[in-house]
Amino acid sequence: MSEEEPVRWLGEDERRAWITLAKVLLTLPGALESQLLRDADLTLLGYMILARLSASPGESLRMSEIAEMANGSLPRISHAVARLEDRGWVTREVCTGQGRRFTTATLTAAGRAHLAASAPGHVATVRRLVADPLGDDFVRFGDAVARIVETLGLPTEILEPE
Repeated sequence: MSEEEPVRWLGEDERRAWITLAKVLLTLPGALESQLLRDADLTLLGYMILARLSASPGESLRMSEIAEMANGSLPRISHAVARLEDRGWVTREVCTGQGRRFTTATLTAAGRAHLAASAPGHVATVRRLVADPLGDDFVRFGDAVARIVETLGLPTEILEPE
């Protein structure tokens, strides 16, 4: 923002909407993670990694692709994937290609089974905390939030399991 540009302050309704959204942004991830930890011994990031792998060709991704999906640093993602690997839910492999070394993570049969077992509880929590309270607005809300995702420069495509 340049010095000559005046600040476009939020109006009263916009401020109320922003504060409400900020409350959701700050509390919803913890609520989702609490359910996953309690019922599946899995963090929200871990669940999202397993889900993303399950929807990827060959159930495998480069670590850099996982980091992009999670908007996280490679060390953070590497730590999360190492925890999943310790449980036997993913394997990692160092590969070479195009003159570079990279690491891929691949979903294991045990990881696929754990994801399948934990998905119903997670989806029920998402439905209870988000989809049901929004009702008919849920899909429109998702479409609106996709514009924020795009503005942040994050991928907007949704992969479906193969």
